[in-house]
Amino acid sequence: MRVQLFVVIIAFLALTSETRADDSSLTLNTRFRTPTAEDSGRWHSQNQSVTWKPQETCLIVCDMWDHHWCKPSEQRVAEMAPYMNTVINSARSKGVLIIHCPSDTLDYYKDHPARKRAENAPPAESSPPLQRWVHLIPEREGKLPIDDSDGGCDCDPPVASRRVWTRQHPAIEIHDHDAITDSEEAFRLMKQKQIRNVIVMGVHTNMCVLGRPFSIRQMVLQGQNVALVRDLTDTMYNPARAPFVSHFSGNDLVVEHIEQYWCPTILSTDLSGQPPFRFSDDQRPHIAVLASEPEYATAESLTAFRIELLKKYRVSMIYGDESDGSTFPGLTTLDDADMLLLSVRRRTPTPTQLQQIRGFIAAGKPVLGIRTSSHPFHLRNKPAPEGRADWPEFDLQINGGHYTNHHGSGPVTRLSTAPLQQQHPILTGVNVEQLEGRGSLYIVKPLAESTTPLLIGEIPGQSPEPVAWVNHREDGGHTFYTSLGHRGDFEQEDFRRLLLNACDWLIQKGEETVP
Repeated sequence: MRVQLFVVIIAFLALTSETRADDSSLTLNTRFRTPTAEDSGRWHSQNQSVTWKPQETCLIVCDMWDHHWCKPSEQRVAEMAPYMNTVINSARSKGVLIIHCPSDTLDYYKDHPARKRAENAPPAESSPPLQRWVHLIPEREGKLPIDDSDGGCDCDPPVASRRVWTRQHPAIEIHDHDAITDSEEAFRLMKQKQIRNVIVMGVHTNMCVLGRPFSIRQMVLQGQNVALVRDLTDTMYNPARAPFVSHFSGNDLVVEHIEQYWCPTILSTDLSGQPPFRFSDDQRPHIAVLASEPEYATAESLTAFRIELLKKYRVSMIYGDESDGSTFPGLTTLDDADMLLLSVRRRTPTPTQLQQIRGFIAAGKPVLGIRTSSHPFHLRNKPAPEGRADWPEFDLQINGGHYTNHHGSGPVTRLSTAPLQQQHPILTGVNVEQLEGRGSLYIVKPLAESTTPLLIGEIPGQSPEPVAWVNHREDGGHTFYTSLGHRGDFEQEDFRRLLLNACDWLIQKGEETVP
């Protein structure tokens, strides 16, 4: 099925890129995902600019009801609706057909010209036959990344579902030359008007947006080019259910699921020219995680650790390419990140990608480095290959360290708190006496004067070495570095607590540093 997914993506890009952009074209910056390797469970975030003809494009407004049985959901729809209306007006002005789909409320619109337009669409053959609802297709998409078996209400306590909606939210204008439907009429209308491109916005991402006869699953299966507007959607997800992340992180996970298995996504900016929408309650800072080192399998460890970060952060994973670990697909996600979590070993990126990393850090943004991030961007005793770039001074300049080698593997590293640092916020709740280093001890002395050691490691017969510290960089930003990061370290709750504390501390420092 993954091969089929690649075919769909390639076909999408080929079909949607064949029109040269001009004043009458829609330029969409799509985001989709491809697996880092077969059955890895990890995905590269990819971007592709495409162009669509407005007269071949429709915009589906999915179930933006006036009321909902889950009050937080109703409040989020009410907050989103005015912004969505602006985007819809912009798309309409460009010649895009607007199809309003407020399911189960069509009696309210029975005399509206837009309702008549959908009703009068001639029959059209669909293959496979369109259904009232298409549920999860396990052989194609596995399972959803969230547990919505309770209906997804995030009320406290949750309330039972019931039908309370009567119409589409009044903040969304319906023009006479739009269309109104909640059925296969939408596809009939597309066929009548030779529309092959479908933009979807609305709620709820894990339910109606995926399952309705006018929306993602069924339109993709009909061969339409489909794109979800990822900032104008919301998910029915209760953070008290697995994977126990914030509501907005749950929404992000479902959007990623769609990008992996169904269709690309875009931002509303592509239609409106305005900044993307963000819920007022979504105050999550954005952490970008860059993982590219095979020795300690931190791509796997950090992917699992991401779930813990998603309780309070927005987290984007960036992995090294499977065939060339020095190439980082999706690195552009760093552009709007608030912090970089780095786990890289001896990579030599292209000058453009390394400059992007340099620029991010030079802006005073916080950095958290683990293990081999003491030597992330240079080869041992040789320069970067032609066409590639290195950063030999990274350890001293960014970490404040002086990595030269490591002791042999085998002895467990016993840890202790550095003098006078017992009350440091990064050590809050960390049982240092219980925590141990399960990988080889790194030789990192001497540290720069700009550092503050937090943890000291020791193995029999060797001089103690700092294993965790913070560095106040010359650019005004802060780095937390630890030479821990072995798979066995991630198995320890105290190590994960150390990293979570470091993220909190760095984000706070970043807010103080970066305007």
